[in-house]
Amino acid sequence: MNTIKGFIRSFRRRWRNERYLRSAAAHTDAFLVSYPKSGRTWLRYLLSCYFAETAHLGFEPDLTSTFSVLPNFDRDPVRGIGAFVGRQRRHLPLILVSHLPFDKRLFQSRPIIFLVRDPRDVFVSAYFHATRHKHSFSGDIGAFMDEPTYGMPALINFLNGWAEGLAARRHIILSYERMLAAPEVEVGKLINFLGMKPEPIALGKAIAKASFDRMQAKEREQGIPGHEYDRNDGQSMRMRSGKAKAYSETLSPEQSRQIVERCRKGLTPLAQALLAHADFDIRPTAPNKLELAVA
Repeated sequence: MNTIKGFIRSFRRRWRNERYLRSAAAHTDAFLVSYPKSGRTWLRYLLSCYFAETAHLGFEPDLTSTFSVLPNFDRDPVRGIGAFVGRQRRHLPLILVSHLPFDKRLFQSRPIIFLVRDPRDVFVSAYFHATRHKHSFSGDIGAFMDEPTYGMPALINFLNGWAEGLAARRHIILSYERMLAAPEVEVGKLINFLGMKPEPIALGKAIAKASFDRMQAKEREQGIPGHEYDRNDGQSMRMRSGKAKAYSETLSPEQSRQIVERCRKGLTPLAQALLAHADFDIRPTAPNKLELAVA
């Protein structure tokens, strides 16, 4: 009897939560979606600094108040939808941020900003997040390949699902790599996508405020809300590296090759096209031999 009551309570909670999220989705201007460890913290903070300036919010965001400008697509009181400060401000779009897999019922037909990153860098960052930040995994990086939450099957399923979902809706693809190389250009495209004209001075200020060194210093001082971890350990930080294509510092050539091969075999053509934005293009050059061609 207690088991049945527990199941009913759980079902009702899920139903109320989904109803709340679907209602919020109907009023959002766009979703910012990414697989974990793709550079979302940096992009969120950069955008929150930009909109704080252009919408005259009266404060400079930190790593907590950034969620009040670009909240998570959830019910967390500090980081979620309820924290949004812009309900009465015409010039502040509601951009809800999510790592959730594609679900047409939740995301409805809203525009999507989709952020991608080289899966080898994603994998390395996820490994340090699991072992040094969350302490949820204790094996070596080779064993992490099949970890159910952040390993290669999860990454492949996420990208395949969203690649199909994006094909039927308005969207823009950004990559961590191209943002690092030309942040003014890439973020300017995003602002245009939102139907707004970029303001170069405000954008330049936001990019400077969101520099890696500045954000890392803020993280050491403040941490990330909802997370307890050793901020003196550089490998446990959200702002851990700030570099693109740095996977070879951690992965062996064979481990890197395995990730490439699993992406080639597991990703659909649409999902492979997504990763081309991260300058990740897989081209088999001979039977049983793979070569990664970097554009």
